[in-house]
Amino acid sequence: MTEYGGNYGAGEAAQPQVEPVEAARTEVGTLLGQVMFLVAVALGFLALGSWIGRELTEGAAMGCFFAGFGMLIVANFSERLRVGTFAVAWLYTIALLLGLGLGPALNQLFTTNPDAVTTAAGGTALATVGAGTIGFIISKDLKGWLRPLSFAILGAVGLSIVLLITGTSAPPLLSLAIIVISTGLITVYFNYLRKHATERDAVWIATGIFVAIVNIFISLLNLLSD
Repeated sequence: MTEYGGNYGAGEAAQPQVEPVEAARTEVGTLLGQVMFLVAVALGFLALGSWIGRELTEGAAMGCFFAGFGMLIVANFSERLRVGTFAVAWLYTIALLLGLGLGPALNQLFTTNPDAVTTAAGGTALATVGAGTIGFIISKDLKGWLRPLSFAILGAVGLSIVLLITGTSAPPLLSLAIIVISTGLITVYFNYLRKHATERDAVWIATGIFVAIVNIFISLLNLLSD
């Protein structure tokens, strides 16, 4: 991936030094806006899907969820699904399918334990804002953590899916682990956005942040409800 940023010579005059720095900040701010817009729309599709799918059968819901998860895995192996307009449509389709898959469970929770849903949503928002802020303002480059945390969350989510298929509830420690790893990933994504990202990175970073938010929300629901 192309690294973002530039070095400015120490021998340049004061005014030329200020202008490139301000330009860089503007570009990072624009990229941050693009990424957060993509995340916000994806979350909107997730909410829409959960509303549309609230009356789905358990089998249909699981089929939609696994279809969305499969599309997410496929995107990791195709550049076309990570960059450009088609990649944006792919992200929104994933979000819609995951929402359809979560629809019946969320509908039941809204009926039987609405406080768990609102608390999980609030906790997810706080974790996202806190992790994103830390990642964006911290001076250390966290790029090296991206791969190990990605493998860790893949293993944890894979285990939770196996437990789901076998009809076994995810243990609290697994939910806590997913929350911690996903929060760490959000921190790394925002740090990468500030230090390395270009416009071509917007979609895959937004996808990573969106998936981390969903993981945190689901894990908090697991901890707050039966």
